[in-house]
Amino acid sequence: MAPPVQSGPAQPEPIEPAILDQIHIERMTRELSLRDRAAGYAVMQQCLKLQDDREPLSRLAQIFGRDPLHPDARSWYRGALGEIEVARILGRLDHQWRVLHAVPVGSGGADIDHVVIGPGGVFTINTKNHTGKKIWAGGDGFLVNGQRLAHIRNSLFEAERASRLLSKVTGFPVAVTPLIVIVNPESITCKDPKVAVLSSNELFRWMRRRPQMQTNEAVARVFAAAETRATWCSASDDHGAARPIVEHTDATGHELRFARLRAEVDRAHARRRAWSLLAASAVLVGVAAAVVTLAPVLAGLISGL
Repeated sequence: MAPPVQSGPAQPEPIEPAILDQIHIERMTRELSLRDRAAGYAVMQQCLKLQDDREPLSRLAQIFGRDPLHPDARSWYRGALGEIEVARILGRLDHQWRVLHAVPVGSGGADIDHVVIGPGGVFTINTKNHTGKKIWAGGDGFLVNGQRLAHIRNSLFEAERASRLLSKVTGFPVAVTPLIVIVNPESITCKDPKVAVLSSNELFRWMRRRPQMQTNEAVARVFAAAETRATWCSASDDHGAARPIVEHTDATGHELRFARLRAEVDRAHARRRAWSLLAASAVLVGVAAAVVTLAPVLAGLISGL
């Protein structure tokens, strides 16, 4: 009698080479395209990197709403929120406009916050979250609550660089206009700055009012170049040294981690606010109780005068 056949776990059927090639092409297309790159991606990464060094809060600290952000991560966190807000506003533009976010440029880790391409032209947007601050801009000067910053110089450089790279790839001159968008400032005073400075509340209306500067065909050609990572990050640097143009990072994971951090920060803020209201209520109750207690005494003193 023949020995029984030993059965094992079913082996998966081999995937056909053509399907494997298609999977590889789709994966590389996702990695090399910037179309789905999240707003604030670069600053999110830096924020999360710094946040990893923060010691976990105790349960008591959480109850009292202690800020969960690492001190060094706070500016990056605010920057990410600013870019997310501007992306939300740009998302309201109609289908004729194309928008890319956190466009990586060169080999030094720099990025352009937003690249906007439409019938009204091509724009690079430098987003700054100066919520509640007073802004003054004139010529190449830019002040935030009286402190001079290089926002205008940096924005001009970004636009010039974008124009050069896009023109090279498309084969025709691409004019790029720089913008500085300030998220929820207290005020903006402009004295003929070299770069248009807008509040986030003005951005949507300003973009919609742009006169037509290019055809739909030109928009499509510029966007095809702009969404390709190699346009901005070539396979070699300025010295000819080879370097990767693909980021091997878990983009979705970073977005989810930042969303959880944002929810944690919001909860802490809500708890601090609740404790502040509770303390204020306790003070009012104490004052009211003191008034009730002392009222008869005061009345007696007054009547004895």
